[in-house]
Amino acid sequence: MKCVLCNKAVAEGVYCKQHLKAYENVVSSYVKWKNAMDLCWKEYLSHVAMNPLTGKWAKEVALHLIETGDQTDVKIS
Repeated sequence: MKCVLCNKAVAEGVYCKQHLKAYENVVSSYVKWKNAMDLCWKEYLSHVAMNPLTGKWAKEVALHLIETGDQTDVKIS
């Protein structure tokens, strides 16, 4: 199976190793951002995607999550 973003071999789910790590970082950072800025998931993803300091893989993951509406692993406390 190929990564939905770059066509490399899938490590887990739908992402390659690099995009999976970016996905994990994006999801795990959401709680901190939500507490600091009171953002919903989609607003947070937009900030991640537009931030010039965000890495390429994280931007690609954020845009993919916006497009698909995927929130399966988001845990909001």
